[in-house]
Amino acid sequence: MPASPPLFAVLTTTDSAEKAHALAQGAVEARLAACAQVFAPMTSVYRWQNAIESAEEWQVLFKTTPACYDALEAHLTAVHDYDTPEIIAFPVVRSGAAYAAWVRAETTAP
Repeated sequence: MPASPPLFAVLTTTDSAEKAHALAQGAVEARLAACAQVFAPMTSVYRWQNAIESAEEWQVLFKTTPACYDALEAHLTAVHDYDTPEIIAFPVVRSGAAYAAWVRAETTAP
């Protein structure tokens, strides 16, 4: 196994389809992610300010490289309207070589 993962899958959530599509579009336009998928609404249950909350949210899953992660996180933090947005990265342990090459070709680390 390589020392670092070839790719990252980065997840965030937001409270509307429009905001989810804007987050996806902005990251891909900035070349911080090669692609992003927006998933249909789901229900999130979480603790916030000492209360259990429940809200409808949309998930956005970005495909990027380890070299672009810090810039993608900074971008999402800057444009997201949540006080504390969920931004988590999962290492992609394996992927198709052609797909990984495409993600690398479509992203640009600042």
